[in-house]
Amino acid sequence: MDKGSDAILFHLKMHGTASAEALASRLGISAQAARQSLERLLRDGLVAFADTPAGRGRPRRAWSLTGAAQARFPDTHAELTAELIGLIRDEFGEAGLDAVVARRAGHVRAYYRSRCGIRPSIEGRLAALAEARSAEGYMAAWTREPDGSFLLVENHCPICAAAMVCQGFCASELDLFREVVGRDWRVERLDHIVAGARRCAYRISAATQAQPAAS
Repeated sequence: MDKGSDAILFHLKMHGTASAEALASRLGISAQAARQSLERLLRDGLVAFADTPAGRGRPRRAWSLTGAAQARFPDTHAELTAELIGLIRDEFGEAGLDAVVARRAGHVRAYYRSRCGIRPSIEGRLAALAEARSAEGYMAAWTREPDGSFLLVENHCPICAAAMVCQGFCASELDLFREVVGRDWRVERLDHIVAGARRCAYRISAATQAQPAAS
């Protein structure tokens, strides 16, 4: 696969749907080159498109990744992980599996404390958290929202296979984020890859801030 196609796949993974023109602009290539790469990816079953009306002109075409393309991003030892979780559940029951998840969460918590706990500001803690998560394969980033809250986004889940068969992993991560940002901040999950979303997204807002309904 050519570098242009790889760049398009990565961009769609990180940012979601986009037009050929938008991809060309963001990647610094011509619109024709972007369309040619998209056509190759379409033939390979890695991208799909949806057309929406745009007045009297040509419909707008938005490109997105297919499930086959999602599989190109690493899910570390997916089948083995799922099998091991099933064996632990069979051998030790749900309580035994919960104990294993809790033990793992304790180790991860200690690591994140060493990375994030020394940062005095919420911005510093979020930056350290996103950096640590990205190093683990989550493709994480954070932004400040206009209302003063923050958005933490993870564009990939390298343990998705494990999370699909054991929801405890996701619950422990949410608790971990809450501990990292501190008791003065509230963490809500807005999007969840396990539930079918393109990404996992978390809203971090001051604990006293009014909370809008999640979309």
